[in-house]
Amino acid sequence: MADPSGGALAAYRALLGAQARAQTAYRTSFVIDVVGNVGSTIFDVLTVLVIFGVTRELGGFTLREAMVIVGLSTCAFAVADLLVGNIERLPRYVRTGLFDAVLVRPLGALPQLLLMDLPLRKVSRAVFGLAVLVVAVGSADVEWTPARALLVLLAPLAGVVFFGSVFVATATVSFWWVDSGELANSVTYGGRDFTSYPITVFEGWFRALFAYGLGFAFVSYHPALALLGRADPLGLPAWVGWTAPAVALVAAAGAAAAWRTGVRHYRSTGS
Repeated sequence: MADPSGGALAAYRALLGAQARAQTAYRTSFVIDVVGNVGSTIFDVLTVLVIFGVTRELGGFTLREAMVIVGLSTCAFAVADLLVGNIERLPRYVRTGLFDAVLVRPLGALPQLLLMDLPLRKVSRAVFGLAVLVVAVGSADVEWTPARALLVLLAPLAGVVFFGSVFVATATVSFWWVDSGELANSVTYGGRDFTSYPITVFEGWFRALFAYGLGFAFVSYHPALALLGRADPLGLPAWVGWTAPAVALVAAAGAAAAWRTGVRHYRSTGS
């Protein structure tokens, strides 16, 4: 008797393979696209370097310390954008009824959407983000312990899960409000920009909302404090820096619940 799960995995592999063949059919164009796609991520990092060209500290952090924050954020967002970012196309699928075709297939709706338009050209961003993290951590004055060695591996993965959850949760709004793309972008890309800086540069309700209301402080700021062995200028205890994986799991659970609710709420264009 055939294994249903094995059949599903084979179908997902076939879908991914078809996407890879389609996107790499014109190799020169694909290579140029891959190389050019890293540009926006490079400029994000350069922006921070330019700021440090006119100041010695940013929010109480030196350049090397701030680059650890930048590295964690850049790496996590770039990988999440590669793997999950194309869920941003969900409003178009809902508006045009293409989501109906996804639902009638004997496969999970979310994995299908992620594999149907997987942007392989964005792999350059993920590689660059990882390189920034490696260089930043290597040049920072980190007193390595087994716990910190584990954290430097888990924190970026937790960031990928967190950003991926944000992508899914914000896209799910389109099941109720089809023209929600700008709102989703303000959270996903706004969150990316927020996590690229020490949260001490922000103040008031804005910092409270993005840092702790939405949880972006646990992507790069608090893990960076734990890696650097620095006390939090805002007064939170040191153990907070080790909670990034737990926060990411909570975000994933919330995104999964929102997705299931949205799919149940969806009404076919033919109904």
